[in-house]
Amino acid sequence: MSMSTPGPERVPSTVKVGKTTGQGKPPTGKPAANRPGANRPGGKGGKGGGKGRKPVTPVKVAGGRNWGPILVAGAVVLIAAGIIGYGVFASVQGSKPWEEQAQAIEGVVDYRAQKNPQIDDRTHKEGPQTYVTNPPVGGAHNPAWQNCMGDVYTEPIANEHAVHSLEHGAVWLTYKQGLAADQVEKLQEKVQGKEFTFMSPVANLDKNVSVQAWGYQLKVDSADDSRIDEFIRATRVKASVEPGATCSSGNTTSDPVPAAPAATS
Repeated sequence: MSMSTPGPERVPSTVKVGKTTGQGKPPTGKPAANRPGANRPGGKGGKGGGKGRKPVTPVKVAGGRNWGPILVAGAVVLIAAGIIGYGVFASVQGSKPWEEQAQAIEGVVDYRAQKNPQIDDRTHKEGPQTYVTNPPVGGAHNPAWQNCMGDVYTEPIANEHAVHSLEHGAVWLTYKQGLAADQVEKLQEKVQGKEFTFMSPVANLDKNVSVQAWGYQLKVDSADDSRIDEFIRATRVKASVEPGATCSSGNTTSDPVPAAPAATS
């Protein structure tokens, strides 16, 4: 029996695995990545070309926004900005000298700036006096002042007493005689219980309401005008040309001043 001669010894070829699955094992199945059309629907990479697969429905993304919350947030921001802005404005205004605050009120007339000798006159004189404005804002006046501790006078009072109160730093709130009762009540609320203020009607007033401090005056059409309160805040006590003078122990009547006594030789 003849024996075959053994052939050359076979050496196993080395297989390089690019990707593994599991624990180092090469991926199973036939590689499809290199087949043309394998990754495209309907391609020729396999029998049937991808037939039988369900088409993927595209997801629609809504393009509109819910503007409700955005608008609300915007409104809140605007309101907050307005409040902060007003606070800054009020702070700046409050830091200004009182004269500038009074002059900044729309409609205020600064008679001090006119340097009118008749208005600037602070002489104490007996008897009736003649004044430049109605109601007066300064000038020679009676030695007795009108009580101005939040007093409300329902009848016209003597100008000569009222001007002396202005000298002391009081604010005199006046209104046209015959003004509607509800308007008068609103004016009373601004005066009652507030020192260095007083109030009375004035005959032949050209506006419904006139408010004055020494050398400053504001005339408006309604007791609802917010400028009245601004004027009182800016000038009460501060407008005094006799600092430290009192508003109590003054005249409390509505009587006109008597004639000056005759001069003696």
